[in-house]
Amino acid sequence: MQPDLFCSKDLTPDTVLAVLQHCVGEANGRTAEQLVHTITGRTAEADKRRLRQVIEALRNAGHPVCGHPAHGYYLAETDEELDRNCGFLTDRAMTSLRQVCAMKRVALPDLRGQLGLPLEKDA
Repeated sequence: MQPDLFCSKDLTPDTVLAVLQHCVGEANGRTAEQLVHTITGRTAEADKRRLRQVIEALRNAGHPVCGHPAHGYYLAETDEELDRNCGFLTDRAMTSLRQVCAMKRVALPDLRGQLGLPLEKDA
């Protein structure tokens, strides 16, 4: 991937998705710094924060954008890659929720009631 092909200066869902089209599969992942540099020509922390916001928006729009500290960001090539990444995100979310429970001194089921979050599917 050549930075000159994409260097647009703007981190938007369209520009990030265009670059990620060349990062399909875990083996082709790119770090936040690499993606930001490819798109903007910069490596500022503010740009990396903006990238994370754009990645979140892309995921919320249904794009299979995976990310892991060991592999970087990439589009899932297989269902297995997507499942692994969804498991990673779920584990990270659960860790955060357990921390909230500990700080508030409540059990996870009690926190669920306080937050009104459907953490489990009703059968």
